[in-house]
Amino acid sequence: MHMKRIKSIFPMPALLALLALQSGCAIVMDRVTGKIAGNLSSAILNQEDPETVRDGAPAYLLLMDSMIEGNPESASALSSAANLYAAYGAVFVEDPERAKRLTRRAHEYGLRAMCVVHEPACGWSEMDFASFDADLETLTSDELPELYSFTVSSLAYTRANSDDWGVLAELPKVESALNRLYQLDSDYQSGAIHLYMGILNTIRPPSLGGKPEVGREHFEKAIELSAGKDLSVKVEFARSYARLVYDRELHDSLLKDVIESDPVQPGLTLFNTLAQRQAERLLETADDYF
Repeated sequence: MHMKRIKSIFPMPALLALLALQSGCAIVMDRVTGKIAGNLSSAILNQEDPETVRDGAPAYLLLMDSMIEGNPESASALSSAANLYAAYGAVFVEDPERAKRLTRRAHEYGLRAMCVVHEPACGWSEMDFASFDADLETLTSDELPELYSFTVSSLAYTRANSDDWGVLAELPKVESALNRLYQLDSDYQSGAIHLYMGILNTIRPPSLGGKPEVGREHFEKAIELSAGKDLSVKVEFARSYARLVYDRELHDSLLKDVIESDPVQPGLTLFNTLAQRQAERLLETADDYF
């Protein structure tokens, strides 16, 4: 949502995947593919050097593409690929056109993962909002991982295509999917849903329909659920809420706490390291903003 060295996780899982593919056992292949994808995700998220991820992640993305080619019905592999493509395209790619391509693939993988576990989702792209929203209500906690991947990849795709009105027209669907995630399990992924809800409620000022105080509650809940270990939540809290309401004291307090914290946390190290860099930049520009 860390990449040690490719050699440390690559040879044996890749060999097992090849043997499973040759055996023709779909069940075993799904398990192996999902395990490799999960290992890759963990390796990336636990990397302390973002430049290593930026330079090395494309090889992992291609590997995941190949695994999906061999087992296109693996919901776990599709979900993991959607998450990684979304993160890479949104965080590490500076070229706007390339970011659009990568997040488009993330979005496609996220939709395919949903299609595997929930057949009506195969037609979500063509559904009108009312039909889409009604279908979301039929989902259960069994589809949580796939719905989460679909929503996150859709958010990344929408962000990368903010200049495309056709893509932006689908934003209500993304918001509805996020709300459904919240209804099914608001504490899923250690507060990640609260983080997105916080951003969603502070993306606009109150005069345009924003709900900053609701957003603040979500940011605070996300911090609580992650035990304060997810530093990106505090950065977004400062950027999305504190700057919106011009609360300089809260803004600087959150960012200084991020900078002084230990970024090394299982599953969070990469984004914590990036959060510390963002916190430094936000503090540097605070005098100009407030």
